[in-house]
Amino acid sequence: MLIKVEVFGLTMDPVSNSPIVILKAVDGEEALPIWIGILEATAIASVLEEIEFSRPMTHDLLKITIETLGAKVEKVIVCDLRENTYYALIYLKSGDKIYEIDARPSDAIALALRTKAPIFVDEKVFAKTKEAVKEEQKDKITSDEEKKWEEILENLSPEDFGKYKM
Repeated sequence: MLIKVEVFGLTMDPVSNSPIVILKAVDGEEALPIWIGILEATAIASVLEEIEFSRPMTHDLLKITIETLGAKVEKVIVCDLRENTYYALIYLKSGDKIYEIDARPSDAIALALRTKAPIFVDEKVFAKTKEAVKEEQKDKITSDEEKKWEEILENLSPEDFGKYKM
C-alpha cells in the first residue's frame, strides 16, 4: 500500500554533516528521514523557500523538458530500501502511456515539488526503515556493552585476580 507524504522539512545530521529530507505521512504519524546530497538539498530547499534563479537549475530543466514534450509527472514513489539505500520511481504520463523511471529519492522529490506531483512512500519502506533502526540500535547497545567490558578489563590489575575465589 502507498502512503501519501509531504516534505516536512530539511535538517542536517550533526554527526555526518549531511542534509536529511524528512517525509511525513499526510494522514498518519509515519516519518521517513532520507540522507541526501548538498546539491539535492539545495534543489529541494529552493522550492520550499520559493527561491527563483535567473537560469534554470537541473531539476527545473527536467521539468521544462517533460512539459515541452507534452508529458506530466503523475507521481513519485519512494519504493524500496536496500542496504541502507533508498530507491524511488518517477511516473511520467505521455498521452495514454505511463513510464516508470528509476531515480534517487532526492531527485524524484525535487522534481515532484516543482511539478506539484504527489509523493508516496511504499509502506514496506517504513517497515524496512524501522527494522534498520532497530538493528542499528541493537548494534549500538552491543557496541556500548563491548566498550564497557573493554574498559573494565583494561583497568584490571594483577592484584584484582587474587581477590576472587573460584
